[in-house]
Amino acid sequence: MKKVSGSSLWMVVAVAALMLLTEVRLSNAVTCNPVQLSSCLPAISSSTAPSSTCCSKLREQKPCLCGYLKNPNLKQYVNSPGARKVANACGVPLPNC
Repeated sequence: MKKVSGSSLWMVVAVAALMLLTEVRLSNAVTCNPVQLSSCLPAISSSTAPSSTCCSKLREQKPCLCGYLKNPNLKQYVNSPGARKVANACGVPLPNC
């Protein structure tokens, strides 16, 4: 399994901060904010199981996943093997956008 380097994690945080500046509100009142998925980083970058907080946030952000996958700054993280593992463990299928 490929480990995520410290610089990659900082890149995720930087991109997430950028996304905070451009929050998108969906009609079902979900605020798309990739920073809310930061609780999933430990599980994405290692072989640990995702926390209940991670899974809860991932379910909340499910309507936003297509937007994250279409964002060139976020796609590589959302579409990574670690992120797929976490989504699968949380029972949240990644959408086909």
